[in-house]
Amino acid sequence: VIDVHKQYGASQARVHALRGVNLAVRRGEFLAVMGPSGCGKSTLLQLMGGIDAPTSGQILLEGVDLAEMSDASRSLIRRHRIGFVFQKINLLSTLSAVENVALPLRIGGRPRSQAIALALAALERVGLADRAQHLPHELSGGEQQRVAIARALLIDPALILADEPTGALDSANARVVSDLLRRCASEGRTIVMVTHDVQLASQADRTVTMGDGQLLTGAPSAAVCAGALPQAPPAESPIGKEERG
Repeated sequence: VIDVHKQYGASQARVHALRGVNLAVRRGEFLAVMGPSGCGKSTLLQLMGGIDAPTSGQILLEGVDLAEMSDASRSLIRRHRIGFVFQKINLLSTLSAVENVALPLRIGGRPRSQAIALALAALERVGLADRAQHLPHELSGGEQQRVAIARALLIDPALILADEPTGALDSANARVVSDLLRRCASEGRTIVMVTHDVQLASQADRTVTMGDGQLLTGAPSAAVCAGALPQAPPAESPIGKEERG
């Protein structure tokens, strides 16, 4: 993330959500982003995930600048290289757990049998193989969030973005989800997590703090960020092919 600014609105109604943010996340790092409500944490996560584009600056994932992409190209990047886990657990109520997990692959054109097999394996990894055929309303909040994590892992993402992943859970379920994220990180997954939970943040390898649209602690310079990331995607990465648009 290199000198990223994000503004909403115009003239007197203009809001500066991000003000020159610089952030480098290493492959395999588990990073927690903390700060008060309204400080820009979720905006930063949305830009890193290609959900929105910055007003200025660069967002590099595996050497590719998401800020220069069209909406359609960013959508493909999200489908293939970025996994999302939100506080609001976005599961489709009419689909079973395994069907919800398989959905990204089905949207991408995978045969149903193959997508379901991979989804079952993902549910096994989060300890929910025996709940695969249950609908979301038949699962606890913690189980639903673990389904969401399985869905995020399914595409073998370059990056997992988690926005208050335990915010809607009780302490017991929050601990289960926290331990699962830590395990994902220990397996070499790159995770950037926004949280208010100090205990959850303590599971991360590193914590940065935001305030008023800026990083207050742990903020490198733009030059350091530019030099910390690869300038071209790895040959095996799907980025740089049709996903570039």
